[in-house]
Amino acid sequence: MKVGVISDVHANRVALDAVLDDMPTVDGLLCAGDVVGYNPWPAECIDILRNRVTASVMGNHDRAVVSGTAFSFNSMANAGVEYARNELNDLQREWLANRPLTTTACDGRVRIVHGHPDDPDHYTYPGEFSPELLGDEDVLVMGHTHVQHHEVYDEGVVMNPGSVGQPRDKDSRAAYAVLDLDPITVEERRVEYDIETVQEAVRDAGLPERIGTRLEKGR
Repeated sequence: MKVGVISDVHANRVALDAVLDDMPTVDGLLCAGDVVGYNPWPAECIDILRNRVTASVMGNHDRAVVSGTAFSFNSMANAGVEYARNELNDLQREWLANRPLTTTACDGRVRIVHGHPDDPDHYTYPGEFSPELLGDEDVLVMGHTHVQHHEVYDEGVVMNPGSVGQPRDKDSRAAYAVLDLDPITVEERRVEYDIETVQEAVRDAGLPERIGTRLEKGR
């Protein structure tokens, strides 16, 4: 079984379209959260993914939108949350609200969380990857850091596919991964997309300009 793995789309439809166009034929699509936030296409990204994802979880920006709180977000993140609240219809908001904090896929062989198995808001950077993060699953998928990385252990694989819509690993290209469960391998992939179109849309939506400019440097 081969599945596509994405995370942290952050309402960047242009990057999401590029990733889905680039993705090879897979048996399913897994998402580690934060479909919305920051960028100006929250409704469109939800509509695309709710019809395509096999399993997905709720990220902290998703939770902020549906819960009415913004946690300790900075001004850019708060602006994206408020924008999404105004853009989503009831069906889109309901889909987002029904995402669990953790779930399994592929007959229990894959566990998906957003930040950390024990704390959905914890940023689990590659330096913290270890086999101790794994439970009964063969593969643990995390998001939240926007940093693409994976490690293979005797006990299984710990991976982060990186961010589709706002990479923060100094690579501006949209990030995703392809997970093959027979045998277990992870292919980390990057794809170019039209950042200037996103920047223009950010300005037109009245969102903070840095949401768009930061995309150029992948940070």
